[in-house]
Amino acid sequence: MSAEAAAVTAEEMMAVEAARLLGDEDVCFVGIGLPSLAANLARETHAPGCVLIYESGPIGAKPTRMPLSIADGELAATADALVSVPEMFAYWLQAGRIDTGFLGAAQIDRHGNLNSTVIGDYDRPAVRLPGAGGAPEIAVGVRDVCVILRQSPRSFVDRLDFTTTPGDHVRTVFTDLGVLRKVEGELQLVQVHPGVAVEDVRAATGWELVVSDDLTVTRPPTAEELATLRRLRAESQR
Repeated sequence: MSAEAAAVTAEEMMAVEAARLLGDEDVCFVGIGLPSLAANLARETHAPGCVLIYESGPIGAKPTRMPLSIADGELAATADALVSVPEMFAYWLQAGRIDTGFLGAAQIDRHGNLNSTVIGDYDRPAVRLPGAGGAPEIAVGVRDVCVILRQSPRSFVDRLDFTTTPGDHVRTVFTDLGVLRKVEGELQLVQVHPGVAVEDVRAATGWELVVSDDLTVTRPPTAEELATLRRLRAESQR
């Protein structure tokens, strides 16, 4: 591993690898945080033609800094068009006009089902989370759902505390340890990041993880990817 690759953080590796999924002709429904960072990294590097859509109504947003929320004025100011939320969900999402959706969650199971509602019993939860938002609609409305989530036994669980979002369209999960893809209805480990062992991933998973026979190692970020990613993050902190 090069000195530059060694300095890459887990979040940077997740964002870079998720960005590589997007192509120049993709239409992507983007969430705030790492999903937004990944999507805008793709737009500013290898996929300048990809169309980014946010839940609040911006279509073709091209933010110069990472938005703080879906209501951030930067999204509306840089969008090709701005539509109402009902139109966004009814005309764009439910009509199948969006290729890819990025989601986060607190928990995921082996089938890609997601929990962002509660940790613990629903009536007396240990933690009450923000809830579904538009995630259930996104999860069934886009062709391919990608999840970005740090991997640990608390987040990758054998049984969800609550099912917020169905995992039927979840295809790929990007974590700080590697990449999982759904094969025959179950998430399998197909890729590990540099320096990560398969046993590290198994130890961070709450079910008996299947490892692909064609397991690969993530290609480290290029100098362009890393510089662009860090510029986007730096501009968000000004």
